[in-house]
Amino acid sequence: MITLINPYNNHPVVEKKEGYEDDTGEFFPRSEGVVRFVKESNYADNFGFQWNKFQKTQIDRVHKNLSHSRDRFFTVSGWDKDSLKGLDVLEVGSGAGRFSQVILDYTEANLYSLDYSDAVAANYRNNGHHSDRFHLFQASIYEMPFKNDSFDKVFCFGVLQHTPDFKKSVQCLIEKAKPGGEIVVDFYAVKGWWSKISAKYILRPITKRMSHKRLLRIIERNAGWMIKCSSFFQKIGIGKVANRFLPICDIEGTIPPGLSKENLKELVILDTFDMFSPEHDHPQRVEQVAEWFKEFNVEVTYAGLVSYAGGFKIAAVRGIKK
Repeated sequence: MITLINPYNNHPVVEKKEGYEDDTGEFFPRSEGVVRFVKESNYADNFGFQWNKFQKTQIDRVHKNLSHSRDRFFTVSGWDKDSLKGLDVLEVGSGAGRFSQVILDYTEANLYSLDYSDAVAANYRNNGHHSDRFHLFQASIYEMPFKNDSFDKVFCFGVLQHTPDFKKSVQCLIEKAKPGGEIVVDFYAVKGWWSKISAKYILRPITKRMSHKRLLRIIERNAGWMIKCSSFFQKIGIGKVANRFLPICDIEGTIPPGLSKENLKELVILDTFDMFSPEHDHPQRVEQVAEWFKEFNVEVTYAGLVSYAGGFKIAAVRGIKK
């Protein structure tokens, strides 16, 4: 069992009827099934709005024959589901629980999961029935309610680029792993100056300052014609260039094939909102992230692009804490 602490003073906390409290009397309430170690409003508010709106959109369990999240989790981590039995696994940045669901449904690991946003409420609704092995918290990657050197495995998928300080975030993940424990991250990669020459980075200075509801309405109204344009550009062979300047997510590179028109549109709206709404978006070079792993006393076992689910690719770094 992992010992919980007050992340602001490192004092142990004890469970009370409605939450947790430390010896100074500081109290952290439980709300909607989740203990909250953060203030109500923070830089990740867009993700709380997003994942409570699209609570089940990325959950494999909900969609017939969809295994996108499961494929990504096991391929990127390199972990065998049977080997996780009884281990303490830390997930940072859970969103609505797409990877929480994979771990809880396919392994016998003890999962400690957190997100900085109110997305944890959606995760609890999706996965809270695994109460014996699922421990869910709202907390910052920089102020986690766990002692250092606590976890057998630590992973953080699709999150680091959305934190204020990518390097510090990597350090915080590594601190929570036991010596000999494994840390795995995946993230948006940047390859050169052209990586930011796209509609996403041209428009983000405006869109990230919009209200979440207004931005979502704009995307919903325009998703249909943009999907058609993206498909047309792909068919005539100019999609790789033209779609960079279309204000829509990378359908070919991120959306699973074979979806109904309704499911495709829902995923496109979600991923496009995810692209334009975050306060922070800091892609990194794979080589740089690997160097940070080494700087924080981790032996890098893999650094590069990982292919999963029949051709999708994402940058990943794995390592063992010394």
